[in-house]
Amino acid sequence: MIDVRVCEVGLRDGLQLVSTFFPTEEKLAWIRAEAAAGVREIEVTSFVPPKLVPQFVDAEEVVREALKIPGLSVMALIPNMKGAERGFALGVHQLDFVMSVSRTHNLKNVRRSREESIADLKRIVEARNAQPEGRRPKIVGGLSTALGCSYEGRIPVDDVRRYAAQLAACGVDEILVADTVGYGDPAQVRAVFKAVMAEVGRIPVGAHFHDTRGTGLANVAAALDLGVRRFDASLAGLGGCPFAPGASGNIVMDDLVFMLDSMGLRTGIDIEKLTCVRAILEKNLPGTELHGAVAKAGLPTQYVKADARAG
Repeated sequence: MIDVRVCEVGLRDGLQLVSTFFPTEEKLAWIRAEAAAGVREIEVTSFVPPKLVPQFVDAEEVVREALKIPGLSVMALIPNMKGAERGFALGVHQLDFVMSVSRTHNLKNVRRSREESIADLKRIVEARNAQPEGRRPKIVGGLSTALGCSYEGRIPVDDVRRYAAQLAACGVDEILVADTVGYGDPAQVRAVFKAVMAEVGRIPVGAHFHDTRGTGLANVAAALDLGVRRFDASLAGLGGCPFAPGASGNIVMDDLVFMLDSMGLRTGIDIEKLTCVRAILEKNLPGTELHGAVAKAGLPTQYVKADARAG
């Protein structure tokens, strides 16, 4: 039984800022190792033009191989209809559409207005619904910079609520509220998520937090209190946004899993197997700072995992 869904986004959000190419076979080794550790949802790539982000030139190959892993939900980020069409053709399980609540960030990130993004999402959902049964991926509507923007500062709660309503009206299956630049704090998280969840009703709402200023796991705790049960994270805290200065650092996947487990919330992930996957990053990212308190300190003495306590 799973109490909280934890989604790995390091292969997309983490690697998009890495200047050297992370070998395809090593990406696949990372995916396979995390799946073996119990991670059930992995955002394996981004369907953006390779000329913009060369790291994802192997997107098709990575997806095809990831789809062969039993029990793994293969996810990919899409910025537009062209990306969605690539996802439809490959048969990914989930497409993560991204737009920014911040007008400036949306123009820099996907090079169009927020209204154009919403119109494109509506077409994407319609195209998904027209796919043959069994080939209709789940579509998640992502709201980037929902808690703050490096260009515009704090984002009004009503703006987030309004665009969440528009995503819901497009027919998305889930909404993901993202603190793209690590701007948020627990009080702000409570205000924003409470407003969004009240607005969209039964549509599940997930969270994507960054730890840029040290508030990442505190924000997770605040979201948990509101009933959020899906969180993105990146192994060793890799990641950030190339179009938002200073926006480094997703919350650390291994630390998040430990925190949830220590709270008695089951993720289905073996924390010890997960921390071992870091060796793949150490091998392929020499000189890159890898974060993580659990990896440094280890598990507490006589630690009992949530699954064992539940049994």
